[in-house]
Amino acid sequence: MAQLWGGRFTKETDQLVYNFNASISFDQKFYRQDICGSIAHVTMLASVGVLTDDEKDQIIDGLNSILKDIENGNIEITSKYEDIHSFVEANLIDRIGDVGKKLHTGRSRNDQVALDMKLYTRDEIVEIKELVKELMMTLHQMMKDNIDAFMPGFTHLQKAQPVTLAHHIGAYMEMFKRDYSRLCDIYERMNYCPLGAGALAGTTYPLDREQTAKLLDFYGPTLNSMDSVSDRDYVIELLSALSTIMMHLSRFCEEIILWNSNEYQFVSIDDGFSTGSSIMPQKKNPDIAELVRGKTGRVYGALTSILTTMKGIPLAYNKDMQEDKELTFDAIDTVKGCISLFHGMIKTMTFHYDRMEASAKHGFTNATDAADYLVNHGVPFRDAHGIVGQLVLLCIEKNIPLDDLSLEEYKKISPVFEEDIYEAISMQTCVEKRNTIGAPGHAAMEKVLEANEAYLQSLN
Repeated sequence: MAQLWGGRFTKETDQLVYNFNASISFDQKFYRQDICGSIAHVTMLASVGVLTDDEKDQIIDGLNSILKDIENGNIEITSKYEDIHSFVEANLIDRIGDVGKKLHTGRSRNDQVALDMKLYTRDEIVEIKELVKELMMTLHQMMKDNIDAFMPGFTHLQKAQPVTLAHHIGAYMEMFKRDYSRLCDIYERMNYCPLGAGALAGTTYPLDREQTAKLLDFYGPTLNSMDSVSDRDYVIELLSALSTIMMHLSRFCEEIILWNSNEYQFVSIDDGFSTGSSIMPQKKNPDIAELVRGKTGRVYGALTSILTTMKGIPLAYNKDMQEDKELTFDAIDTVKGCISLFHGMIKTMTFHYDRMEASAKHGFTNATDAADYLVNHGVPFRDAHGIVGQLVLLCIEKNIPLDDLSLEEYKKISPVFEEDIYEAISMQTCVEKRNTIGAPGHAAMEKVLEANEAYLQSLN
């Protein structure tokens, strides 16, 4: 057992206890962050005179050789070591001798793991932001391509009023813009360096924490050593943001699953993102959309788990905090995979525009506009509402949309109707006259597209 402690113990840790306590099986993901943090630490130690320049150079060369060997597959991270910190330090001592024992001067595993977790989380936020940005760019292009593609808008899963596909997709564009903003906020709030906090009360060595923070691209050092080693707010914030991303993906997937059904036939999912049945040869299942929807609960579980773990922990560091890693790693990997697969699925989907427009017509989504027509011709709204209700009943009996009723049938229910009713309730008119900002009208959507274009270009 390779451990960084043991001087005050009189016998070896029980193997089961060791295995239960060890974190090497999952915190080995930190190898790059752990080595980078160690290089910054010894660079600072040399600058304040705790190490000589020669000692610093030997340690850094040793650390870089370990990093190279890990990435080339020349060295394996095994359960012989308790955690990634003991792996790196033990291998460093093997390579450069007693000088390697000075690596941990002025440092505790408590502030070391806090640093590693922050560096890892920060790196992952950058990657997730890029995935969300790429998804938004595709959604933006889909909006541009479908600004005049009519479809029903829904409330209560009932057809309500006509919109466009661009407008519908635009709702998700707004959701993912907020998701991107949340990721940026988390990065800004978390980007302060805990290294130098020690176990919980700092150290007597003359550390230059500002220098360490600068070397690792933090905005500065954290300002309370107890909080530094026990803070996992940024993990909770990230898991909350990831849960919200998954909720948005899941909602969109639910709609795609409905749209892909035989009853809707609004879209066809590409064969590359569908699967078949082992018994029913006609089946083409939207498995990717269903799996994204299903994996949302997995990410929610990670958030609930870390909240539950942290709620009763007194200051400062406690071993409970080791539980933050596996669930965070899993949630990050799940979200990245889901965004990528969802992105691929929607890029290759085929939309059936005639089916979507026909569905809007047969769903009487223009009924409100028929009532507005009557109001504009002097009929009180409550009376107009009742008249159009009668028209809808007639259409249901005849299995036709409002557009296909004859003028005679219109006039039979209300003599106010004239030939211009057909223009008033056409899908194009219904959508086009809704041009307040945020509405589906062409002019309004053009303004939104301009705003989105500028937004996407502004993203770093």
